[in-house]
Amino acid sequence: MPLNIAILASGSGSNAQAIIDKAAAGVLDVNVCCIICNRPGAGVIERAARAGIACVVLDHKAYPDRESYDRAVVQHLQKYDARLVVLAGYMRLLSPVFLDAFSGRVINIHPALLPSFPGVHGGADALEYGVRISGCTVHFVEEKMDGGPVIIQAAVPVNPGEDVDDLMQRIHAMEHRIYPQAIQWLAQNRISVWGREVHVAPGSAVATVPDGQWLVYPPLEEGF
Repeated sequence: MPLNIAILASGSGSNAQAIIDKAAAGVLDVNVCCIICNRPGAGVIERAARAGIACVVLDHKAYPDRESYDRAVVQHLQKYDARLVVLAGYMRLLSPVFLDAFSGRVINIHPALLPSFPGVHGGADALEYGVRISGCTVHFVEEKMDGGPVIIQAAVPVNPGEDVDDLMQRIHAMEHRIYPQAIQWLAQNRISVWGREVHVAPGSAVATVPDGQWLVYPPLEEGF
């Protein structure tokens, strides 16, 4: 039976689109039961409409505090029977109200190789620092920002003299591959967490051969 997932987004929704596309193609064993957006007018709302996915727009500015907003979001997620919550460009920290309701069932993607360069500007901060390798990370969400156990990471080289837009374009391309992969592992119940270590049980899919200048671990599988 497909895993019911909900996507929380604040912006254009490119990662949400990658997940929607993989689900529609039958690559992901999931049902995107709803999308929740905290910014009226965000591009992800139109993406949800085109895909025929229920979209709930809850403007966080209409709520007195983070906890009351999160409580409203949780009520909607429970209404749609979401079993996994996927943050895709969701620009809000989650309160204990939210994390207690979905303990161990919230994941996020970050545009840097955690634990280095956490925060909103991870990719730009890494470039400014002068790293030679950057990338992206899918991780479980805990109360500490960008601090949860790592599920999968992709590394890409930083080319001499490139600007942040060029780097982020290559990082985003890998985000659109590793995020659906992590979701599929969860849908297949292949992930277990021991302390801070995330283990992926073997599956029947064949590992993907790298098709560019990138390194992913655990390895991507066919379809991703």
